[in-house]
Amino acid sequence: MSKLDVVLRSARLILRPLKPADAGAVFATYSDAEVVRYWSGEPWTDIARAVEYIEGGSRDIADGSAMRLGVELADSGAWIGQVSLHRFDAQNRRCELGYALMRAHWGHGYIGEALGALLGFGFDSLELNRVEADIDPRNAASRRAVERLGFKEEGLLRERWLVGGEVCDTVFYGLLRSDWLARR
Repeated sequence: MSKLDVVLRSARLILRPLKPADAGAVFATYSDAEVVRYWSGEPWTDIARAVEYIEGGSRDIADGSAMRLGVELADSGAWIGQVSLHRFDAQNRRCELGYALMRAHWGHGYIGEALGALLGFGFDSLELNRVEADIDPRNAASRRAVERLGFKEEGLLRERWLVGGEVCDTVFYGLLRSDWLARR
């Protein structure tokens, strides 16, 4: 079993590895143009993309290159999104953070709760020193979510992405282990 093959729990959520039965919910999430508005890719148009994403997530967990976890409501088991730690740099104990939440579940504090559980695992069990987030500067909700968790804005990369013919900037955020521990 990989160190990344875990199930995490918070007050209202369960974070667990993606499974084939999630394909419909994963596709519904990433095919929603509003959900992926500020991502580095366009909305998905084929459920096969979700199947590939889930299979890739299983391979990533097995080889230790990334940790993609589905987020479900603890009381109902309903899949509401996913969170990830990826692009691990073992030498520098650093990785990147990713997340997406189905639109119907926006505004309930779920993403902060899920990311809090994920970051706790990353800093405690994986002994990360730094986690980075790459956010489109127009995505105010995402910026607020990471800032509430203690991330600090560290810089702007102009015209970093080209998504659907639109040139987009990136704001980089970083969270250090020492900052995370000081907030506890």
